[in-house]
Amino acid sequence: MEIVVVGGGASGLIAAIEAAGRGRVTVIERCARVGRKLAVTGNGRCNLTNLRLTAKNYHGEDRDFPRPALEAFPARDTLAFFRKLGLVTVAEPSGRVYPHSDQAGSVVDVLRFAARERGVDVLCGVCVREIRREGQGFRVICEDRELTCRYVIVAAGGAAGGRAGGSDLGYRLLEGLGHTRTAIYPSLVQLKTENAFTRPLKGVRAQASVEVISRGAVAAASRGEVQFTDFGVSGPAIFEISRAAVTAPEPLLRLDLMPSLTGEELLEILLSRRETGLNGEDLLTGILHNKLGRTVVTHLGLPLNRPLSQMSRRDMERVAQAVKRTELRVTGNLGMEGAQVTAGGIRTGEFDPRTLESRLVPGLFACGEVLDVDGDCGGYNLQWAWASGRLAGRLGARSQENQENGEGDGV
Repeated sequence: MEIVVVGGGASGLIAAIEAAGRGRVTVIERCARVGRKLAVTGNGRCNLTNLRLTAKNYHGEDRDFPRPALEAFPARDTLAFFRKLGLVTVAEPSGRVYPHSDQAGSVVDVLRFAARERGVDVLCGVCVREIRREGQGFRVICEDRELTCRYVIVAAGGAAGGRAGGSDLGYRLLEGLGHTRTAIYPSLVQLKTENAFTRPLKGVRAQASVEVISRGAVAAASRGEVQFTDFGVSGPAIFEISRAAVTAPEPLLRLDLMPSLTGEELLEILLSRRETGLNGEDLLTGILHNKLGRTVVTHLGLPLNRPLSQMSRRDMERVAQAVKRTELRVTGNLGMEGAQVTAGGIRTGEFDPRTLESRLVPGLFACGEVLDVDGDCGGYNLQWAWASGRLAGRLGARSQENQENGEGDGV
């Protein structure tokens, strides 16, 4: 009997590979080629997993839901899986893992080759309009054809990144079968802020600690690279806290632009420079990016051409405080189109976490971003795609074997 996988992204491809050999597997992908979003992830490098993964790296209504899939297919097993497919990887000290080629296309290619070798049929440029329950199976209705099958795996991804293939298709298909979804938000997304400070810094990068402050409390925190833009902030450290900045009420970003020094240590350095004969434009030279240092000084209303010897201790204290505590009010974000991941999705309570089979519709499975599971920045979302896709594909195929052997639908 047929197994149909709706979606040819990360989770859909691995689901199809795992299901192959237990029945005829067909992948239906609405884009012109499979793995389109995967091919551009990580700025084209593809951070395919993280060796420091924990359950705390995942979010959703039920934060324990992804645990069974992740424990059944941890990062080390993911790397072994890809090694068998011919992909050589390299791990960074942070725990992030990339293909040695530094090309996301390498990941897409080994998955494509594996699917082809296992006899998986791939239909690209075909959009599924509806999935109907018929008897013990399903009818998958596309624009130009219909397929009947015993099992369906919905791996259609989330709404984020429309230019790379993101859409609400998976939600609509599952809602048509009785499932419901949470509110959805963009995650791993660039943030818009008050930009009087950031606009002159367009393109400047800095190592910083970042906190999201919501109504006086810290809602999220991270540390790493921040990139300033004409409309706000971007970079890995911003992506890390963007989910909280999008969902928290009245969010404010608090940046420590020199996290390796205490305020007292920084002030001591600044005070010592009053004896050098330098001007205000040089006050933070050697401490911050030159452009960033000058912007901090001018943002405080201090003249760049004033000799440091004429600056008061209070002036130095203000500069030190600004470096350690730059605050930017969040005014928006780049939305789903600019986001890398969707926060929210189909409610996980409607699926069995041990199999990813629907509790409402036997024989229906879902995996990847279409479900209400999203991870932090750093390879966590792709690890969920691999683990959930493998679980849906493997257990869906086993269920088919059991059914054909007269053992029922259980696993």
